[in-house]
Amino acid sequence: MPTNPTTTDLLEIYDRLLAKTGPRNWWPVKYDSGTRANFEIVAGAILVQNTTWKNAERALANLHKANIWGYTAVHEAPDSDLVEAIRSSGYYNTKTTKLKAFAKVMIDEYSGYDANLFAYELPELRTRLIRIYGIGEETADDIILYAAKKPSFVMDSYTRRIVDRLGWKVKGNKYADYQHLFESKLDTDVEMWGEFHAQLDGHAARTCRKLNPLCSECVLLDLCPTGQKVIG
Repeated sequence: MPTNPTTTDLLEIYDRLLAKTGPRNWWPVKYDSGTRANFEIVAGAILVQNTTWKNAERALANLHKANIWGYTAVHEAPDSDLVEAIRSSGYYNTKTTKLKAFAKVMIDEYSGYDANLFAYELPELRTRLIRIYGIGEETADDIILYAAKKPSFVMDSYTRRIVDRLGWKVKGNKYADYQHLFESKLDTDVEMWGEFHAQLDGHAARTCRKLNPLCSECVLLDLCPTGQKVIG
């Protein structure tokens, strides 16, 4: 695998991961559909920060059970009720503040409808999201890609790990530097980008693990200099 991957190289990796696991159907939504699903995606993107999706999913279920569902409900709920509902996600006091901050912006600036926010063009939308307390680049891109359905490739520690182990040369160490590697070579395709990110995350969690990676079981082994060194 070259240090500067081509479009063909990226698509080869995507195809191998997809063939191995099948579609992952991200972002998983249980309680609503259509545009009503956006709150669940936004809340999930906040709750999954610094924890596993399993813990975030439990917090979402508890929010739904407690009838704290939707921006208005979050905005009006006592902090103590939110804290109790999302306890499983960890950092629950901070995440309560983040959920409250997002809900307040929705109510005060967008009449309670995220569609009014998502109507902005991508650069402006991303800027407005990152202005909200608790929304960093990764969380913003989760919301943009999976809720707003606009093309912004999501980067996280899982994806960066795979890129680094494949030996790809990235010009810089910033989020945008890694993101550019994908966005500059892939055709703009919201559904494909969403599936590709999901495949990379799943592969990093199951196989290309931070500790004790399962290199001998990896479908990318022949492309990965790090894996080849591990197995000797």
